[in-house]
Amino acid sequence: MYEKKIPFDLNCDIKITMEIISGKWKCCIISRLHERPMRPSEIHREFPAATPRVLNQQLKELEYHRIIKKKIYPTLPPHSEYSLTPAGESLLPIIDMLRKWGEGYRDEFKDILGVK
Repeated sequence: MYEKKIPFDLNCDIKITMEIISGKWKCCIISRLHERPMRPSEIHREFPAATPRVLNQQLKELEYHRIIKKKIYPTLPPHSEYSLTPAGESLLPIIDMLRKWGEGYRDEFKDILGVK
């Protein structure tokens, strides 16, 4: 895992939350894993616009922060799947609020971007 040069400020609760969920695909991954556990290839198919490198990095970060867990099945060939931890489940109301806010702001944002 990447070591940051500047120590992380643990006194700001918002910074802690943003450290965990910031990333282009993290909230989307958490939301999808709420529906069911998924194999890595299924996650990649869910988000075709995301590069495999970015998705893998964000999965590793979520696993490192104990938001998701990876279960490796000892079969031949071996396979794995990701699922939410209790900490990941506790983020669902926050992510749902983000989704609802984005839904309500969509038209305004389209206007800002000049999209019809």
